[in-house]
Amino acid sequence: MRKNYKKSTLSALSSSKELIVESLKLPKDTMLGAAIVTLTGNREALIQNYKGILEYTTESIVLQGKNCRICFEGKRLSIDYYTNEDMKISGSIDAVRYI
Repeated sequence: MRKNYKKSTLSALSSSKELIVESLKLPKDTMLGAAIVTLTGNREALIQNYKGILEYTTESIVLQGKNCRICFEGKRLSIDYYTNEDMKISGSIDAVRYI
């Protein structure tokens, strides 16, 4: 049996989940699947809870998160390592955008 939800119903469910997580003081990254981006200056970034790599050049790295895409822009960008859970990007990071 397939359930059809309207966009407003899905949005309300998402908001309700966020309120419950907030009120119970549960970690948002674990409960909501939010990506965690930790920058060390403009030279490296550690990303946790990403879903996949969408684009990878020396000027741009685009990752898929659960709810958005994360775009790193800069010069000489490289992925030092990645696993199913985390990734390290290094280079000269000029901007981080959520799209």
